[in-house]
Formats: sequence, structure tokens, C-alpha cells
Amino acid sequence: MNFKRIFVLAITCGLVMGIFAVSFGAEKPVYKDGIDAAFPPFSYIDKNGNPTGFDVEVINWIGKEMGFDVKIVPVDWDAIIPTLKIGNIDLITSGMTINSEREKQVDFTNPYWKINLAVVVREVADKDGNLVPQYNIFSAVTAGKTIGVQRGTTSQTWLQENLIDKGVDIKLKLYDNFLLAIEDLMIGRIDAALIDGPTAQTAIADRNAKIVGTIDTGEIYGYAVRKGDTKLLNLLNEGLKRLQASPEWDRLVNKWLIGG
Repeated sequence: MNFKRIFVLAITCGLVMGIFAVSFGAEKPVYKDGIDAAFPPFSYIDKNGNPTGFDVEVINWIGKEMGFDVKIVPVDWDAIIPTLKIGNIDLITSGMTINSEREKQVDFTNPYWKINLAVVVREVADKDGNLVPQYNIFSAVTAGKTIGVQRGTTSQTWLQENLIDKGVDIKLKLYDNFLLAIEDLMIGRIDAALIDGPTAQTAIADRNAKIVGTIDTGEIYGYAVRKGDTKLLNLLNEGLKRLQASPEWDRLVNKWLIGG
């Protein structure tokens, strides 16, 4: 019996098994990321059917930096927190405002962006044929007007708590996404729409519509994970910290939120 040959073969097999073991151990975890698929510039599906936007690029960068893969999962906004809580997604990166009601249900990362709400109206022709806003901010958000908002958003909450609950006779029309509200605005079914500022700017870029003012809500966005998921929360916070300290952060902000 050739003991030397057997010894060499055993060593070779051991090395091969070790390589397989290391490769298997190094497999990246995959986290399912829930997004609103109609919320540009933060998250949306482009004309080729691909998820894109500021938050999509941010989470993909963080995943690469922190060693995990991301699977983007479009979810209806009013169902996105319940979908996270039952485990069908692992995180939410889609322009979600941090507030006390949501903090009871999810854990948020450190804030990454601040926004106010924008009042959008359509433009109409004046007596000289020039396009002008149909209403100003005061006449748009007042008694007798119908205002469109996306269901389950802070726009709905603000109007309900600050105007409707205090007796102002405003009719609130709810939509599955803000783009549907803009469509109805353009054909005159509603008088105004109340939308997060950056999203409103994107929505009206090629339309005869105008932002006539903002409501200073000082909202801050964060990414959400299930309550108690400290492992993923720490990964996201560290990833955000690294991204914001790199030139890539400024590039993404300029591309999507300022220069876009």
C-alpha cells in the first residue's frame, strides 16, 4: 500500500473540502427591501421595469459595502409596515417619515433626509393667455376644496389633524400613490395635492402644475426594520455613516435630490 500517496490524497481532499466550506460560509445574506414603486425620486420602477431612485441606489451601495445582497420588493404603501412586521420583507427604504406612531411598530435608522410638504395646483390660462397657478397656498388649502393625498402618508395625517379635525370643511381624497393624485389634479377632479417636497418637484417637472407653497412640517426620513432587529439596524446605520462620509453621498444627492 502506498501510504505516501494516500496521505497526499487525504491532504488534497481536505483542502478541497476546506475551500467548499469557506465558500459556503462566505455566502452573502439577502435582505428583502420593501419600496413604494411610485415614489420618485426616492423609489420607483423605471420604464424598463427596473427599481431605481435615491433610496434604491443608497441601499444597494450599503449592501455592497456591508456585505449583503438586496432584493427589491414593491409593496403598496399602506400595507408596507404590516408586510415588514409579518416577515415578508426585512426593511423599508422608501422615503418613510420617522414619527411616534410608526416608532411603535418599527425601528428606524438614523435620519438621512429632511423634507416639508408641498402644495401643488394646476396651472390655467389667465386673460392674456399666460399660464398661472389656479390657486395660491391659502386659497388651495381652505374650506370647500378637495385635496388629494396618498393613502397612509403624513400628508393625510397632517390634513386630518390640523384642518379636518378642527372643523375646516376640506374634502380629502385618498389615492394608492401620489402619481394618481397628480393625474386627477391635471384633469380637475381635485383642487390641490399635498405631497412630500422632493417628490412633488419630480412629479410636476413636465406638467402644467406648480408648487405654490410648502407646509413646514420638518419631517425626517429614515429606513425601517422590524422591532428588535438590531443586527440589520446596526448594518444600515454603519452603512449610512460610511456612505455619508464618502463622495458618493454628494453624487447621489446631486443626481436625485438637487441636480436631478
